[in-house]
Amino acid sequence: MRNFLLALTATLSLAGCGYNDFQRLDEGVKAAWSEVLNNYQRRADLIPNLVATVQGAADFEKGTLVEITNARASVSSIKATPELINDPEAFAKFQAAQAQMTSALSRLLAVAENYPTLTATKEFGELRVELAGAENRIAVARGRYIKSVQEYNVLTRQYPTNLTAMLFGYKTKANFTVENEKAIAVPPKVDFSKPAAK
Repeated sequence: MRNFLLALTATLSLAGCGYNDFQRLDEGVKAAWSEVLNNYQRRADLIPNLVATVQGAADFEKGTLVEITNARASVSSIKATPELINDPEAFAKFQAAQAQMTSALSRLLAVAENYPTLTATKEFGELRVELAGAENRIAVARGRYIKSVQEYNVLTRQYPTNLTAMLFGYKTKANFTVENEKAIAVPPKVDFSKPAAK
């Protein structure tokens, strides 16, 4: 009977300490992270076809192709495991590699505009649409991940569940940040003193 009472007391004390909430939110973060990885992988899988299509254009800028190939290699070299979200330094490297890929893709698509024969092809048009869809899915997946990490991190830091976090070693998880945050914090300057161009 005494063991039963001790077990019941332990169960009731754990139920009110947020332990189960940590388990639920941690699984939510892992699921959201898997969705992010899945969408980044989908984008990376489009790169070889894009490069092959663009290489067919006469005199296409080789530097742009090298840049996108290197960016894909950089992304592929990072082991994107579930543990990565618990390591802020590794997470920052992952985010930087993905930002490099996004930049390289943007540059390739901008340079491609100088090649109307290329942009008029069916293959390039389809790849452009697929890339746009992949970028949209990445944005949605990142948004879900950000929200799930926010909920987890609030639970980790608020009282009294922060005591449970300390007891069981739960730490806040890394989250996506905005690249060049200081630059976008400054509002754009608008000068109305100059007349509009006609």
